[in-house]
Amino acid sequence: MDIRQITEKKKRHLDLLLIADEQESMIDRYLDRGEMFALYDGEEVKSVCVVVRTDNETCELKNIVTDPRHRRKGYAGALLEFTFGHYKDKYKTMLVGTGEIPAIIAYYEKFGFRVSHRVKNFFTDNYGHPIFEDGIQLVDMIYLRKDFG
Repeated sequence: MDIRQITEKKKRHLDLLLIADEQESMIDRYLDRGEMFALYDGEEVKSVCVVVRTDNETCELKNIVTDPRHRRKGYAGALLEFTFGHYKDKYKTMLVGTGEIPAIIAYYEKFGFRVSHRVKNFFTDNYGHPIFEDGIQLVDMIYLRKDFG
């Protein structure tokens, strides 16, 4: 496995990014200002993520996704661990926002994130159509935080 920072032509990974954030206009809000990393196995991209700076002490994981054909092989976890190492000396905290899906929240908690706060009606207010995950309509954004050090 090899993790590379993507600095040009980030939209060439749009097909993957849209799996985790299904409205392109929402991705456009963070893609250019975010740092993108791709995990390769051989020459094939298996997983990508985008992290943005929110302030001097905090960054936010805006998108992380693994190609559905390659899930459950540890690629997203390896990419998360890489981001922790990359950002721990630059920021005190990493945030991630997600829908209120127990399995996803449990996944992030496994990596040391803890529920922080919620943004009411985020998905219904910001997306042009209802968003469903695991058969559940997403309404509120649940933020989790991981404190470094």
